[in-house]
Amino acid sequence: MHIKRLIERFLRDQGLPPTKFGRLAARDPRLVLDIRMGREIRPEMEEKLRAFMCSYGERPDAQARHRQ
Repeated sequence: MHIKRLIERFLRDQGLPPTKFGRLAARDPRLVLDIRMGREIRPEMEEKLRAFMCSYGERPDAQARHRQ
């Protein structure tokens, strides 16, 4: 699946704002907006984003969010 679709699905499923995702995943709060506007993602960044999304459920702050 294309990384843009994966990110959008992840944001929806996790209830995570785009700016928070960008900050946590890549230290770039504009990341998702830029991707939506056509920013190309390099393979290294795509790997980093996929790894972040895979590991997000293991983070204590993510687990606390799902308990509420």
